[in-house]
Amino acid sequence: MSDFKVNSITDRSGTSGPIIAGVSTNASSGCMIIPKGPTEHRGGRGRGVFGGGSSNVIDHITIASAGNAIDFGDLRETERSRPYGLASATRGIFAGGRDHPSYWSSIDYVTISSGGGSNDFSGELVQGAWSGAGASNNTRGLFIGGYVPDSNTAFAQSLRNFKKIQFVEIASTGVNAGVFGELTENGIRECGALASPTRAVRLGGKTTTIAPSWGNTIGSIDFVTIASTGDALDFGDLLAVNAAGTACSNSTRGIHAGGIPSGSSRSNIIQYITIATLGNAQDFGDLIEVNCLQGAASSDTRGIFAGGSQPTTVNTIEVVTITSLGNATDFGDRTEAKSSIAGFSDAHGGLAR
Repeated sequence: MSDFKVNSITDRSGTSGPIIAGVSTNASSGCMIIPKGPTEHRGGRGRGVFGGGSSNVIDHITIASAGNAIDFGDLRETERSRPYGLASATRGIFAGGRDHPSYWSSIDYVTISSGGGSNDFSGELVQGAWSGAGASNNTRGLFIGGYVPDSNTAFAQSLRNFKKIQFVEIASTGVNAGVFGELTENGIRECGALASPTRAVRLGGKTTTIAPSWGNTIGSIDFVTIASTGDALDFGDLLAVNAAGTACSNSTRGIHAGGIPSGSSRSNIIQYITIATLGNAQDFGDLIEVNCLQGAASSDTRGIFAGGSQPTTVNTIEVVTITSLGNATDFGDRTEAKSSIAGFSDAHGGLAR
């Protein structure tokens, strides 16, 4: 066997590097296979994390391996119902949410690879809110819509109508969220959200101009460019009006699952969009059971939907292969039965590879 020495490995132009990450293997043919990507991803990614609802429990799964969730740690708050959830490749964020009668403005973070209880981000939302949705790329997190029924500030009056998008730089603790822009509808809550490395997409929800009315269920989809602040633009429509569904993605395809089409009925419909291409959602398949208020996580290949309300709260976890249309299958169970939770992963579609 011959020895060799490598001083550095860069991209093809030689202008940046090193870009090695993961485990290098020497194939039997003598060809060395070296995975690429930022060095912060060394060792691989693929952990899905779920938390919130009427408890402080956080648990996690390995997305590539079906099985039951295991304990991750605890949120700082005893209850964080319907929080925003989003993540970079290393850090996950739970923000906002509700512990009746309070509405949290605090932001918590966890280190996804190591587990443990949540930590204080030492920054706050512009306005405490619940029942919105989170989306992110590897650097910036967006808190989309939300519900604030009790404040008289000008910003909160606008948020009462569920219209604002807030944002943070995920790595920058000690900094409060800022205002990113506004959604296309006159106020959104109970929506789904997902991202590619460049776009964040909001799907469905409820809208109203008279808070705190329960509002009208909608099927619209809009999007923003994550790197630049500004108002959302129209993308298309879901197959039908839907609120309280959940969403996840790989870098090109977004998946929306479950929800409440109208009244108290639940849906088992899974639908999808191509994130780079404006247009209406298309049929993907079905969940095993009707469900809403789930948490979602994803990798390049798999979408995961955990917990929820059928209307009884459940601990079930279902999985789809994002690139292949079809019905969800059983993955395992969460450590507890909860709805109104948030989920994220260190391998979702908003993270560049």
